[in-house]
Amino acid sequence: MTRSTESLSISQARKLVLLSQRVPPKKQATNSLDATLSAIEHLGYIQIDTISAIQRAHHHTLWNRNPQYLTSHLEELMLGKKIFEYWSHAAAYLPFRDYRYSLPRKQAIARGKENHWYHRDEKLMRYVLKRIDAEGPLMAKDFENTGRKSGEWQTKPVKQALENLFMQGELMISHRINFHKVYNLSERVLPEYTDTTVPNSEEYTRFLVKGYLQANGIGKATEMTYLLKNTKASVTFVLQDMLKNGELAEVAVNGNNYYVLPTSFELLNKPLARSKLKILSPFDNLLIQRKRVLELFEFDYMLECYVPASKRKFGYFALPVLWDGKLVARMDCKADRKKAQMHIHHIALEPGLEKHEAFALALSKELVPFLQFNECASLTIHRSNPPSFKNELETLLEK
Repeated sequence: MTRSTESLSISQARKLVLLSQRVPPKKQATNSLDATLSAIEHLGYIQIDTISAIQRAHHHTLWNRNPQYLTSHLEELMLGKKIFEYWSHAAAYLPFRDYRYSLPRKQAIARGKENHWYHRDEKLMRYVLKRIDAEGPLMAKDFENTGRKSGEWQTKPVKQALENLFMQGELMISHRINFHKVYNLSERVLPEYTDTTVPNSEEYTRFLVKGYLQANGIGKATEMTYLLKNTKASVTFVLQDMLKNGELAEVAVNGNNYYVLPTSFELLNKPLARSKLKILSPFDNLLIQRKRVLELFEFDYMLECYVPASKRKFGYFALPVLWDGKLVARMDCKADRKKAQMHIHHIALEPGLEKHEAFALALSKELVPFLQFNECASLTIHRSNPPSFKNELETLLEK
């Protein structure tokens, strides 16, 4: 049987995906800051999110790949010009190593070939650019905000002008202050010797394909082009070309066909730390495409913070729990930082989870560093499904 027609069991596919995602993590051979940069470069991006029910998603995702992660790492890497902010499928931290691959989108927006969601006030954009050129890095609050808020997020005109200039590449974010963006001219932010040559269509598409498969193990064309405009046709063409040239193989998993880098098959010979449990962010790279998660992990996940409270099944910010190579539970968590107390409002086990005792033991162990990471000293569990699991977990935590 040739690689291009190979079949993988669902267990093998999950193993390949998890090892490619580097979760659970292995011991790091480098220092903690280098390990954080390595995780960002390997995954290709880390999504930025503002929800702070627990540590924000960008910190949480990196902590799950690097147990020695510190929340100061991202700022250090930004100031050290190792990473930059731009758009992946959403706002993200990206490695400067890949900077040139952000240029096709920037050029498309600047030339009007791709629309951004904010209204373009060219006069205001010129004014904003002139001030930053003359005064140096500025935040939105450094401008007098006149005019009515507009758009889905009810954003002020100056903020929209800043974001338009950012999206088309004339401005970059040099750093953040209390999570507020500080904008500067791109040429002032770019590290010396940065490759600013614009990749052609084939180069860019191959970058998308290889990057996705390196980080995710297996993938479909629709997954590689997730929320990336005007890429479907070129990705489909390049996939077939790479398959024909032996640069890719095709595998069947549970009735679905996926592409894979041939070298990734070697991961199947490596161990997966199944006994290690990880409490994941809803915006973790492993989880961000919900249809993929359902197909590969049989885990039907929805982030319910956007759902009216009366219609929530699991809670406002339910975190998926990875254990034994599967997604086996979800926990609705909230950190009360003033009281240094973590609340698990609801923990729900998946119906297929049978080893409750072993799972409770693994969870009780992981909750200790999880509380520390969230700057909490105590824990309150409010309810569980099944109800008996709450007592089982509390007993283990008291030991």
